Amino acid sequence: MKKKKVMLLGNHAFVIYNFRKELIKQLLKDGYEVYLSMPYDDDKVPKMIEWGCKFIETNVDRRGTNPFKDLKLIKHYLKILRKYKPDVVLTYTIKPNLYGGIACRIYKIPYINNITGLGSGFNKKGLLKQVIKILYKTALKDSSKVFFQNEHDKKILLDEKIIRRNFEVLPGSGVNLKEYLYHKMPSYSVIKFIFVGRIMRDKGIHEFLEAAVKSKKKYGNKIEFNIVGFVESTEIHLRKEIEKLNSNGIVKYHGYQNDVKHYIQNVHCLIQPSHGGEGLSNVLLEAAATGRILLASKIPGCQETIEVEKNGYIFDKKNVNSLCNSIDKLMSLDDQKLDEMSLYSRYKVNKEFDRNIIIERYLKEIEQLTLSNYHERKIV
Repeated sequence: MKKKKVMLLGNHAFVIYNFRKELIKQLLKDGYEVYLSMPYDDDKVPKMIEWGCKFIETNVDRRGTNPFKDLKLIKHYLKILRKYKPDVVLTYTIKPNLYGGIACRIYKIPYINNITGLGSGFNKKGLLKQVIKILYKTALKDSSKVFFQNEHDKKILLDEKIIRRNFEVLPGSGVNLKEYLYHKMPSYSVIKFIFVGRIMRDKGIHEFLEAAVKSKKKYGNKIEFNIVGFVESTEIHLRKEIEKLNSNGIVKYHGYQNDVKHYIQNVHCLIQPSHGGEGLSNVLLEAAATGRILLASKIPGCQETIEVEKNGYIFDKKNVNSLCNSIDKLMSLDDQKLDEMSLYSRYKVNKEFDRNIIIERYLKEIEQLTLSNYHERKIV
């Protein structure tokens, strides 16, 4: 019997590996052929090929807005869909959702979109937003299922009449609770905070650094601020600022790390000061699974992970004073309360964000699509 083919479109191998590996392995175990279309990297792609995946190198300019490059991406997707004839296509992140969705519509191939955030362009006014709305409406019109990671993004696309049917909200990408185990809090002699993510303005790094300066002045050696992540090419000036603060003992910068578990385990609290555009923050979920307290901006995709005073605090985005107030609240707590918040973080993730929930929904959707007659339409 001929194997059914599932193709995943992504913009980064690291993202697909970290957040979709359990789904991919289950698909392979269930007898599907799995094709991966994304940029190559030396670390994650070879591992996924070893599992049995077939790799298609695809250049995706994640942050670019050049329409000619985007046109090339659509042509590439059309080429590989015509060549490999997948039964179902799964798309992740903005450009694969938009241009992969359009290509699938053209060839009448069933496709499932995952909205991991609408992107900063959707929050702007003028021509750019109008173009983005047209692209979303075109790309999602024939989607077999649109999975959202938060209610806010779903409401926006409903209000804009971009989607009308076949949609559902999932609890983000979920967490592999066997991989992210609970770890007892480190010593409370020094309260340690961490920022994990791409180092760029939209992720709130400026607010984090300013809060670190103010809090170190207030608490001295009783507080510590850590940073893990790579500096985006558009934000090179930030490297000098961080290196200066690092040399002055204000922050500890650990650079980019393939595996951040060790760094999260060695702190008490993760700070996510993002300005917006999150689907549902994976790093908040991973920190919570580890049993860490959370401080995050009051934005969709972050606030869902926090129950105030039970496992963390939320603060106003782009507001250093609000962030500092949340840090002060945490610094005022006794050891017993900190331990209780740590345990509640794990409890909440265990109850609401187990990755198995997401895997089961995808497998059910894929099975229904491959059993239907929809996939038998021929590519001409």
